[in-house]
Amino acid sequence: MSKNATSCFKVSDTINCPKCKEKKVIKNGRTKNNKQQYYCKTCCHRFIENYSYQAYNPNTNQNIIKLTKEGLGIRSIARILKISPTTLLKRIVSIAKSIISPIISKGKTYEVDELCTYIRHKKNYIWLVYALERNSKNVVSFNVGKRTNRTLSQVLETLKLSDAKKIYTDRLKNYSYLIDEKLHSVKRFGTNHIERKNLTLRTHLKRLNRRTICFSKSLLVLVSILKIYFWI
Repeated sequence: MSKNATSCFKVSDTINCPKCKEKKVIKNGRTKNNKQQYYCKTCCHRFIENYSYQAYNPNTNQNIIKLTKEGLGIRSIARILKISPTTLLKRIVSIAKSIISPIISKGKTYEVDELCTYIRHKKNYIWLVYALERNSKNVVSFNVGKRTNRTLSQVLETLKLSDAKKIYTDRLKNYSYLIDEKLHSVKRFGTNHIERKNLTLRTHLKRLNRRTICFSKSLLVLVSILKIYFWI
């Protein structure tokens, strides 16, 4: 080891930066818990080898994503990862904010449907409206709100901007006012794929089950979890 002008020491080449995997790592003082802290000269990332609190572990966010997509609830994930539920909620919202909406290809065929759930209590109904690209089965847009034209139009406007070839929906009257007759189609088996997706959602995410004591307490958390499930 050699001492430099900043009183930091170069450490062995056996320690790599967990962020960029480079070996240009130096010692950089100690934490409040008297643990050795390291600094990467390549990406300017500070870290320690062993974290007492698991929320600071570099792999925590990836584990949160995996467990969320498996349908585990907030308290279940917090118990498994040994972190605070409050910290977990903040991480979920933070992860969702970094997710970018997918690029929608032009001239595709879509299916649009609504899925009913509730927030805080079973009398406070709310609808998930989303669009499914028929060939790839990918969710390209979604919105959560009351079953009104305003909620539906946010999803439909995205499809119109992508020059949709055809949009299949159920017999909800609102669609006839919001979609051009040339694009709109209501026919038997027209929404088979998205109806099957509804079943998958209710199976994978506890908070969307029909008969369950699991529910979302916050609209923000519900939207964040849907973003993680659809787009990661």
